[in-house]
Amino acid sequence: MPKRYGAPRLFGCAIYYMLTPDTFSEMHRLKSDELYHFYLGDPVEMLQLSPNRKGKIITIGNDLLAGMYPQTLVPYAVWQGSRLAPGGRYALLGCTAAPGFDFADYEPGKRDELARQYPEFGELIAELTRW
Repeated sequence: MPKRYGAPRLFGCAIYYMLTPDTFSEMHRLKSDELYHFYLGDPVEMLQLSPNRKGKIITIGNDLLAGMYPQTLVPYAVWQGSRLAPGGRYALLGCTAAPGFDFADYEPGKRDELARQYPEFGELIAELTRW
């Protein structure tokens, strides 16, 4: 295992989760790569903020002709957060991580710090952070 892991990890893991208008996946980063999968529902907006101070919004969904992605990779150390696209009712997604997820590897994003580093995404960062 790379040195960034302080203890042994599972080789991989996978989860399902649902987003609704009242929920979001808060800005966070991990020590593992993650592959997100779209299964059902309305499009999801994912904000990714790279260590090189560049960011992008990816729309995860099933309308390929509209530029949506049914899968997207989040490399380790990239800040990420997601929510339903405006007007959405729900989305069922999955996430596969390798090596497997461990809470010790989870780092929540801090609103003020991220907004200072990525000012062009400040409004969305505020919506995707708890503090």
